[in-house]
Amino acid sequence: MELNRIHHVAIICSNYERSKHFYVDLLGMTIVNETYRAERDSYKLDLRIGETEQQIELFSFPNPPMRVNRPEARGLRHLAFVVENMDQSVKELESKGISVEPVRIDPITGDRYTFFADPDGLPLELVEQAG
Repeated sequence: MELNRIHHVAIICSNYERSKHFYVDLLGMTIVNETYRAERDSYKLDLRIGETEQQIELFSFPNPPMRVNRPEARGLRHLAFVVENMDQSVKELESKGISVEPVRIDPITGDRYTFFADPDGLPLELVEQAG
């Protein structure tokens, strides 16, 4: 078997409209498809990341349990996006009222990175690759 790339990442949100606004209006992802499933009282929103084929599937379900933040639990730790210009990206997020951690440099790769959170506290990372 040869795995070629990530196709999508699925996220369950607590407030569909708030998360849709965050990912589409604030982060600029493109809606590919939006489906409401009455039998599950659930939305599924397919979002394209930039000009790639990679997607986020945003799900809503009635009363999903809260995410464990501390101590870090097993499973997905965070979701990271590559950006061309870290300083510009941080300024844009902050101008939209999104709190961003100080930019750090990875001592192994030399990449610049920072973290922020989605409306449900899911850690999101921006990475500006060195060289």
